[in-house]
Amino acid sequence: MNTIQKVIINFLMIITVSVINVVFAQSSREINWTEDLEIYKSLLEEKHINLYHSISKEAFYNQWKNLNNNIKALNDFEIIVELMRLTRQIGDGHTAVSLQNVSTNRFPFEIKYIDKQWRVVNVSKAHKNLLKLSLISIENTPIEEVTTKVSKVTQFVENEYSQVIRTESYLNLGELLHALKITKKPKEAVFTFLDANNQQIKITLKASNQPASNKISEFVNLFIGVPEITKPNNAMFPYLWYAPIKHTKAIYINFKSYPTFEDMQVFGETLVNTISENKFQQVIIDMRDNGGGDLYVGAVLAYALNLADTINWKNGVYVLTSNKTFSAATSNAALYKQLLNAKIVGEATGSNPNGYQDMDSFVLPNSKLTITYSKRLFRLSHKPNCALQPDLIISQKWDDFLQGTDTVLKELIEKIKK
Repeated sequence: MNTIQKVIINFLMIITVSVINVVFAQSSREINWTEDLEIYKSLLEEKHINLYHSISKEAFYNQWKNLNNNIKALNDFEIIVELMRLTRQIGDGHTAVSLQNVSTNRFPFEIKYIDKQWRVVNVSKAHKNLLKLSLISIENTPIEEVTTKVSKVTQFVENEYSQVIRTESYLNLGELLHALKITKKPKEAVFTFLDANNQQIKITLKASNQPASNKISEFVNLFIGVPEITKPNNAMFPYLWYAPIKHTKAIYINFKSYPTFEDMQVFGETLVNTISENKFQQVIIDMRDNGGGDLYVGAVLAYALNLADTINWKNGVYVLTSNKTFSAATSNAALYKQLLNAKIVGEATGSNPNGYQDMDSFVLPNSKLTITYSKRLFRLSHKPNCALQPDLIISQKWDDFLQGTDTVLKELIEKIKK
């Protein structure tokens, strides 16, 4: 047998083995995606209050059918990403593919979009030199191209503002970046950052299945606040508390999440007593980091505050919102504007006061993917399909961020002092 024949035989053997491996991988796939996709479609049609409010039934079906026909050509996470892409077309922030049951790996940093740059605000101590830097590319793909690709599949998006917030949270997700062909490997990639002197720093990072929030002691981050506000040691909840604003007659309420109905009643009574005893005249309700909960629990707070007669009800109530303010938090902010004559301060909300809300979910039996959907349609604004816009626009400044200063609170407190 001559050399050429040997090369041809070896080549054919390699091709044969490769084909066998592909066929075996497809036939031995544990997840029955065909069944899951059928259940996905049928349950959304059954349970969503109005599934085809933004996409026609025909367009939805055609995209769904195309995904179903391409299952064999995709790996599991690529199927998930394409399902995310399809779900985004439904067009409401409460209908989504949740990754809570999916094992994923994240790179050791968190990004925030500030002053038109994608900044590192949280990073592992092993790479603390990256803190405060701007991410400019991943695997030599410019960050503008990366964020465009990622933004098309991000979930829980209701408007242009929440799209940015969700994109931030997906930029360190290894499997997603790999499925979108941005990185060559799901657990390793080359990132390029830019420092304050416009010097590029290129580094290879590895992804881990432990998020930064689970390893706080191993990460360094940028924290912002103002000296006039100190969180009390005896707060009823870590996510709902109040404190006086030093050198003013104002009280600050930090409202990051919702307690139970009964707990909010107790909180409201205690709050009103404190306001009355100290004769506070202004109140700031901070909902910038509130991702939602029970709209009616938030209404209890409005009811309680309405009993505080020392408040300047003409000009003394402020509600802080941001692009992260979402779902019931947006609805409550809109209600506070109506019921408490509140001025909205900060940034536009990440969801719309008028829209499909009240989220529920089901789990696909084979992949265990959680699919969320909207059960109700709320109308709390005269402007349809629009974020709640602030009466006073104040955005976080990067220079303040570097100094640990909360720009929004700083400027609002200065206004109150005048």
